[in-house]
Amino acid sequence: MYQATLGQRGYRFGGLRQLMAKASPARSGDYLAEVAAESAEERMAARIALADVPLKAFLQQPLVPYEKDEVTRLIIDGHDAAAFEPISHLTIGDFRDWLLSEQADSAMLAQVAAGITPEMAAAVSKIMRNQDLILVAKKCRVVTRFRNTIGLPGHLSVRLQPNHPTDSLQGIDASMLDGLLYGSGDAVVGINPASDSLPLLEKLNYMLDDVIQRFAIPTQSCVLTHVTNTLRLMERGAPVDLVFQSIAGTEAANRGFGISLALLAEAQQAALSLKRGTLGDNVMYFETGQGSCLSANAHHGVDQQTCEARAYAVARHFSPLLINTVVGFIGPEYLYDGKQIIRAGLEDHFCGKLLGLPLGCDVCYTNHAEADQDDMDTLLTLLAAAGLTFLIGVPGADDIMLNYQSTSFHDALYIRELLGLKHAPEFAAWLAAMNITDERGRLRDAAANHPLLLALQGERT
Repeated sequence: MYQATLGQRGYRFGGLRQLMAKASPARSGDYLAEVAAESAEERMAARIALADVPLKAFLQQPLVPYEKDEVTRLIIDGHDAAAFEPISHLTIGDFRDWLLSEQADSAMLAQVAAGITPEMAAAVSKIMRNQDLILVAKKCRVVTRFRNTIGLPGHLSVRLQPNHPTDSLQGIDASMLDGLLYGSGDAVVGINPASDSLPLLEKLNYMLDDVIQRFAIPTQSCVLTHVTNTLRLMERGAPVDLVFQSIAGTEAANRGFGISLALLAEAQQAALSLKRGTLGDNVMYFETGQGSCLSANAHHGVDQQTCEARAYAVARHFSPLLINTVVGFIGPEYLYDGKQIIRAGLEDHFCGKLLGLPLGCDVCYTNHAEADQDDMDTLLTLLAAAGLTFLIGVPGADDIMLNYQSTSFHDALYIRELLGLKHAPEFAAWLAAMNITDERGRLRDAAANHPLLLALQGERT
C-alpha cells in the first residue's frame, strides 16, 4: 500500500502497478484501460508517493507476474547487479535528482544502463518534466554499427522509407532516388511491404541490395515483414541485412504479434551467420509503440507507457542496430492529441536511451487524431535537441501505403540546418563523393546526368 496527502485529503494506492498508472501523465489509452488517475490532484499525489519508492522495489515486486510472462523473466533474470550497485540505494525521487546532476555524465550513464530496469526508467520519467527528459536523454550515448556508424554525438540519421501501396518496384525506386538525393538513408533503407508474398519480398530484398551494391552506399536495407518471412528469405539465400520485427512489452502481446524471445533469437543467429555487416554485427531492427499491449488486451493492468518501456527490455537483449517508437501511429484511442503525442515521444526516447538503446522515432500521427504537422515540428525539434538517433524520411511526409503522416526528407534538412547535425560519417563521405553534398555537407542541385538519375531512367526504359 502506498499513500500521500495533499491538503486535507489523503490518497491510497493498492500497489506498485496502480501507483505507476495513477502517476502517469494523462493519456487516452490509460483512460480506455480504466487505470488512469481520476483527477490532476490524484495524479500529483501518486507522483509524490512514487518519488519515495526505492529503486529496489521494482526488482522485488514485478508489475507483470514472473511466472506468467517471459518478458518479466528476461528483465529479472538478466538484471546486472554490478551495474545497478552505484544507484541501488536511491529512491525514484533521488534517481531523478541524480540523473539531472553533473555526476551522471555520459560515461556514468553508460556504466549503469544494464542495471536499470524498464520499470525504473518508466517510473522516474513520470515525475520528470519535458525538459528533464530532454536533458538526460541528451547525455546518453548509444553507438551501433553494421555498414556505417550510427548514434555518434552531433549526428542524426534518417531511415529512407520508400513505401508504395502496390509494392511497385519502379515506384519504390523513384522514392528511394528522391531520398538519396536529399541525403537521407544513412540509418536504413526500409520498406513496409503491402504484401506478404514471399517471391515479392525476395524481389524487394534483391532490388535494395542491387542499389546499395551498385553504388557502394555505406548503409543497410530492410524489408519490414514478419520475422518468420525473413527467416524464410534467408533460407532461400536472399540478401537480408537487418531482421525486422514489431515488439511489445508483455509475452501475451508478443504472442499476438506471432513472436517469442526464442524466435527472435533464432532470427538473430541466422542473420549473424550471413556476415553481411562490414563495420559491426548489430543485425536487428525493432519498432514499438505505446498502446500495443492495450490493443491486444495484454497489458495486465499496467499503464501503456510502462508497457512500452518493457518492450525496450526485449530490444536490449538483442543488441539492435535500430529501434524506433512509432509514437502516434496507433491512433487517438491511445494518444489523443498533439500534447499527448509530444509527451509520449519524449518519454519513449528518454527510456530507450537510458536503457542503452539506439532509440529513434517515427514522429507521426493518424489523420483522425487531434494533431497536425506543427505538432510534429515541435516534437521533431525537441527530440533532435535530446539526441535522437534517427527519424523517418517519407516523400512529402505522407506515407501513401500506410496512410499516416510522418516526417519528410525536407524535415531532415531543416533539423540538420537548425542544430548542425551530421550524417553518419561513412554516409557523409559517400554523399560528398557522389557530388550530392558540397564540402560543407550541404545539398547540391542534382545534375541531369547524375549517376543515380541515369540509373533510374535506364530502369524505366
